[in-house]
Amino acid sequence: MVNRNVGFNRNILLPWLDAAAAIAGERSDPTWLRCKLDPIVALEIASRENRRKAIDILINIWLKSREFVPALREEAVERFQTISDPSDRLWLHYGLTLLYYPFVRDAAAAIGQIALHHDTVTPALVKQRVAADRGQLGSLAIAVERILYSLRNWNVLSVSDRRYVYVPRRGAFATADVGLQCWLLACALRAHPAEELPFPDLPRLPELFPFRYTATVEDLRKSPCLEIQRQGSGWDSVRVVDRLGTLSET
Repeated sequence: MVNRNVGFNRNILLPWLDAAAAIAGERSDPTWLRCKLDPIVALEIASRENRRKAIDILINIWLKSREFVPALREEAVERFQTISDPSDRLWLHYGLTLLYYPFVRDAAAAIGQIALHHDTVTPALVKQRVAADRGQLGSLAIAVERILYSLRNWNVLSVSDRRYVYVPRRGAFATADVGLQCWLLACALRAHPAEELPFPDLPRLPELFPFRYTATVEDLRKSPCLEIQRQGSGWDSVRVVDRLGTLSET
């Protein structure tokens, strides 16, 4: 089972994720990765302990995710090295984060659900929605704050003219790389509690609210990570080929 602990306990900046991805592509050694990331994160975090926690998250996303989704993680590393549009990197960071941190997926889904009916979200609304699903965890409130800060830094949320009121950027990110679209859809499905979903429901998952898709079911058939099955009712069901693997409880 995937670790359902909150885990995401520090603000994570987009340049750090870019650095972690680039370094992880050179060598799959957590100690070496930590040494390389430490001076980068130290520019923003003076505390050694807080810096360690932030780097833990970066290592989990870009290195330890290989422990339970090796194919998706390896594809992410390869794609990062060859990506031509820097804005496409967010698709990779977002997908691996959803995979490793179920709490982030829950919070992003809550934001996406709220955004269906409202133009803005607040921390209180997101906390209320997540607590309804998970219960009142002691670390829930601060974790939601960390996630909201990170999503603002990633340009997934915009600030408004009111304090603590944010605008979800629905469909703000598009890519001409259909393979990248399929990869993120595979990540979202792998992170989802369901074993499979109807194709029309997959790109409409609320946690994918920042992204815009053009991929067709035929495009998904070409993905080595996805399997498409035609159901008797005439609709196509999508599942991840390999759902094996677990996260450690660290």
